[in-house]
Amino acid sequence: MTREFTCIICPNGCEIEAQIQDGVLVSMTGHTCPKGEAYVKQELTDPRRNIATSILVKGGELPLASVRLTNPIPKDQIFAAMEAIKALSLTAPVQAGTIVLEKILGYDSDVIVTKSVDLNV
Repeated sequence: MTREFTCIICPNGCEIEAQIQDGVLVSMTGHTCPKGEAYVKQELTDPRRNIATSILVKGGELPLASVRLTNPIPKDQIFAAMEAIKALSLTAPVQAGTIVLEKILGYDSDVIVTKSVDLNV
């Protein structure tokens, strides 16, 4: 069976064609670096994704603070993670680098603020 993947590891976005037999990677073409091969192997065994979104900030100069995960989580847990993040709100001031939720859904990934938001004056 042939499957096509678009590698999301680096900006090249290689279009990779993989030959898979009984769930095992047999061969692949189209990747320009070793990261592409590692990406396809992980997609076949344990697909993971990162999340970047925003959280409501009360009393801030901006209404939202951008956040992201520190490590990718299983792809099938994205919607549950988004629900957990959506339930959060912060009070200004908020500093970039602040962890607002540790070990989301029990995974080794924290939700971290990526943009500071000062008090609204």
